[in-house]
Amino acid sequence: MIQSTMNKIKSRKLNFMFNNFQTKLIFCFCCLGISNSLMAQQEPMYSQYMFNMIQINPAYAGNRGTNQLTGLYRNQWLGLEGAPTTMSLSWDMRSHYSNVGYGLQLYKDQLGIEATTGFQSYYSYRIQFEKSNLAFGLSAGVLNYRANLTEVETYSGGDPSFAENVNNLLPTAGFGMLYATENWYAGFSIPALLNSKIYTENFKIELNKYNHYFLTAGYIFGISEAVKLKPSFLMKAVKGSPVQFDLNVNAWIQNNFGVGVSYRIGDALVSMFELQITPEFGIGYAYDYTLTNIKTFSKGTHELMLRYEFGNKRNQKVLSPRYY
Repeated sequence: MIQSTMNKIKSRKLNFMFNNFQTKLIFCFCCLGISNSLMAQQEPMYSQYMFNMIQINPAYAGNRGTNQLTGLYRNQWLGLEGAPTTMSLSWDMRSHYSNVGYGLQLYKDQLGIEATTGFQSYYSYRIQFEKSNLAFGLSAGVLNYRANLTEVETYSGGDPSFAENVNNLLPTAGFGMLYATENWYAGFSIPALLNSKIYTENFKIELNKYNHYFLTAGYIFGISEAVKLKPSFLMKAVKGSPVQFDLNVNAWIQNNFGVGVSYRIGDALVSMFELQITPEFGIGYAYDYTLTNIKTFSKGTHELMLRYEFGNKRNQKVLSPRYY
């Protein structure tokens, strides 16, 4: 059962197993005793990435041409003890007539006994063409990786591998590109460039052993004056795992209400909506219905997003980048 579960969620490098009598998350090396090297959790997963792509692509910093603050909370596989939870608070800005964008992000990603808390800074530069632009972005920061190994319940007591906890500070860096026109966009990014290793007395932990590659693209169709339709996709690739696709369709009505669906191939169906409550404040929600065997233990995934744009005015011209 361990193997089938890991095959479904390789993109997150989850190291856990299920106990037949209770759902506790623990590292797989608990049952592999001979292993002295493990890979920790890597890139967090988001369902509403298309509304705040700075999470996956540094080149997106300042893309909307506003000064905005975005908060996100994701509770994955509700009802399953030790399941992933992700919290992030990001800010990015670019003045309308500038080619330079900036951003900052605080985040925490919890998975069982593992927790990663980090700070990221972003910089982007846009090259403006007549009817399009090309942006390059960089990110840099620091993360705190913690693994509470002493909380693991092993089958045989006294295992020295679980005698001490892990708590380390590590550097981070990322790169991205984003090409955008009035009606479509395409982006490529490597959010985590650095392969970091943590050594303990008994084993080593590798974070981001292999680079994750992200490819995004979307197109805006004007169905009518009131309705805009945006199909898009996200492709994620990492060595040792199958390529994963998110296929999405979102509709915007009167530039105030958005509704959409996503299909994460082989993993989940996602329903989502976004509501622009005021010209400055918007809220988004997504629900993931799990398609894997984890649905036996889980009640699905909830994700909430809040966004505030400083200085936005109702009579301000709405530009196509608000859709991405």
